[in-house]
Amino acid sequence: MSASGQDHESLDDIEGRTWGPPPADATTLVAAIHAVRRKPLGELTIADLRLLIGQRVGLDAVLPRALVVLRESPLAEGDLYPGDLLAAALHLPADYWRDHAALLDELRAVLASVDELPPQLETGAARFTGSADLL
Repeated sequence: MSASGQDHESLDDIEGRTWGPPPADATTLVAAIHAVRRKPLGELTIADLRLLIGQRVGLDAVLPRALVVLRESPLAEGDLYPGDLLAAALHLPADYWRDHAALLDELRAVLASVDELPPQLETGAARFTGSADLL
């Protein structure tokens, strides 16, 4: 991932609010998000990026990093299946993309660069490319 001034900062640092430790009765998912929010951005793995994007946490800091990865390897795999990072981005809501047109253009270019989509991505890609909300 590309280096930036934020590489050594966590989402807690960037957003100026600390989530702190997860509640004692937290699910595995909630505990994982709390932990990942405290990692420096430069140390986030593909699986971490997928998790945060899928849960819509810290998108303004996380999605540009994910797009760097996706430009290099559109079917980058976190911990689920080939293309799981791309799938997470494709499932973001239209209102997010309306407010982030430059990132939308980048994601469209990434998607267009994929010659053959894995079956797990076909529905999400079709919904993304066919969305009238994104025109």
